[in-house]
Amino acid sequence: MKAAVFTLGCKVNQYESQAMSEELSKNGYTLVPHNEPADVYIVNSCTVTAESDRKTRQAVRRFKRQNPCSVVVLTGCVPQAYPGISKELPEADILLGNKNNGRLLKALNDYFSENSRLVLTEVHRPGDFFCPSFVSGFYGHTRANIKIEDGCNRFCSYCIIPYARGGVRSKPIDDLRAEAFRLSEAGFCELVLVGINLSAYSYEGSDICDAVEAASAPDNVRRVRLGSLEPDLLTDSVLQRLSNCGKLCPHFHISLQSGCDKTLRMMNRHYTPAEYEAVCDKLRRLFPDVSLTTDVMVGFPGESEEDFEASRLFVERIGFCKVHVFPYSVRAGTRAASFPDKVVKAEKERRARIMTETADKTRRHFLNAQVGKTVEVLAEQQTDGMREGFTRNYTPVRFAGEFRPGELVTVKITGVNGDFCIGDAVNRL
Repeated sequence: MKAAVFTLGCKVNQYESQAMSEELSKNGYTLVPHNEPADVYIVNSCTVTAESDRKTRQAVRRFKRQNPCSVVVLTGCVPQAYPGISKELPEADILLGNKNNGRLLKALNDYFSENSRLVLTEVHRPGDFFCPSFVSGFYGHTRANIKIEDGCNRFCSYCIIPYARGGVRSKPIDDLRAEAFRLSEAGFCELVLVGINLSAYSYEGSDICDAVEAASAPDNVRRVRLGSLEPDLLTDSVLQRLSNCGKLCPHFHISLQSGCDKTLRMMNRHYTPAEYEAVCDKLRRLFPDVSLTTDVMVGFPGESEEDFEASRLFVERIGFCKVHVFPYSVRAGTRAASFPDKVVKAEKERRARIMTETADKTRRHFLNAQVGKTVEVLAEQQTDGMREGFTRNYTPVRFAGEFRPGELVTVKITGVNGDFCIGDAVNRL
């Protein structure tokens, strides 16, 4: 029987899709790309924005329309946060919340046995444990994600994720270390630690620093990278200890959302722009050649033109390597959904364009600053005869030569072409 997995959203979803794929493969399913005919389609959904919801609905309906006899499974954050979606999407034969995606195989067996629709969504509750999860590879990738944390306790006023993911819970440190060794043996030299609120990782006294050290334990792991982090959890002691982890990549994605103090308070974020900037300054002192990336929201309810400009100027001053800019999206069930002074769609789109222009400017400055450096690049896909890859600080580089995906290469950066640095390969590592 053929199965296809279609993933929307974050690196945690990517990890969970990999875990489901491996479980299916172990139990007799043949995995195929989602654009090919299959007997089962799994849509692993994201609900962080209204656009994510739209793409989820679109995918479910497309798979059922193109393959009417197939079984379509909807799992992930959409059915978890909004169980009522089952009425809106009769095309989904099985609905599993992310709390229950470990029951995918049993749900499929039950469906084939009973030939009736299954809706299996169970709310997250205080005291939930970290669901055991392990992967032995990462299909189609040269670096492997390890999910080490799930859930969030912060309840930012715009965010549905605490409802979709539940409270903070973390992977046992011994399980993390064992998974790192398993992925190292599978040939991965770079591991990415991911979570919903990664900075909050904590297990029986272990913190995010211990997690980095555990992931670094295999000799063949050369690089460890962190997913998105919250700035207020990056204390001086945490940063100092992380700076002593030699395999940790000097690339930090520090969630910003807004550079305006008033807007941050309305968002229920836990820091001020000044505190955020202080964290960035410390990272630049402690990690040579560091790069900083972030997310910025525009058009939050009540954001005036002056508030937006304050946020834009802050982004420009920090000088991010890359910024994910997105307009505010109403999420039913969040406090911000009832806030007054909504910003109209056209204005949100205008602000997104302006913020993106500022982000593009800081990115060009960052890329130009890399010229002349000799760097370590993890080779990935090949495009137009050029191998592409990323440096330790996540600079994208194109270079010529016959190199395998997953191979570490020393490259001298000689210039910038569009959104990439270009360079000459010096030698293999």
